[in-house]
Amino acid sequence: MADNNTISDLADLKDITGNAAESETAAIASAPVAPRVSTAPLREQELDAQGRAYATGRRKDAVARVWIKPGTGKITVNGRDQETYFARPTLRLVINQPFQIADRAGQYDVVATVKGGGLSGQAGAVKHGISQALSKFEPALRSTVKAAGFLTRDSRVVERKKYGRAKARRSFQFSKR
Repeated sequence: MADNNTISDLADLKDITGNAAESETAAIASAPVAPRVSTAPLREQELDAQGRAYATGRRKDAVARVWIKPGTGKITVNGRDQETYFARPTLRLVINQPFQIADRAGQYDVVATVKGGGLSGQAGAVKHGISQALSKFEPALRSTVKAAGFLTRDSRVVERKKYGRAKARRSFQFSKR
């Protein structure tokens, strides 16, 4: 090293700083390492006067208003039991997905009112509402339900029909003559 003010590579830098850098790195290395904990703030539980969590779920044209409270696992949709309202087993499976993911099957009673759309859209709306309400009732479950993608509203809707077309994209049959 020719001059103390010029540095040509990292070795010269180490010589200039001397023992000060070594003592700092030793202090950093000996410091206790805290376990990595999620720093996301835990949300507060949102309940109404009856001790229920409320949320709105949407899918296609269907809108579901959902209330959940601790209970035996009874799901009521528009005043009817889920087996009579959603006759297809696949639709009932869709509704129960948030509880299966969170390991809370049979622990909450659900009351839902649904308007608009068809049965498939309504089942998706109830699922979205249950997921939102579950995260409001137990904020610790939010990350689990969110990782499964149940808190995100599925924004896919039917494309509108265009003029000069048979459907949204389908053209009329072409005739050469």
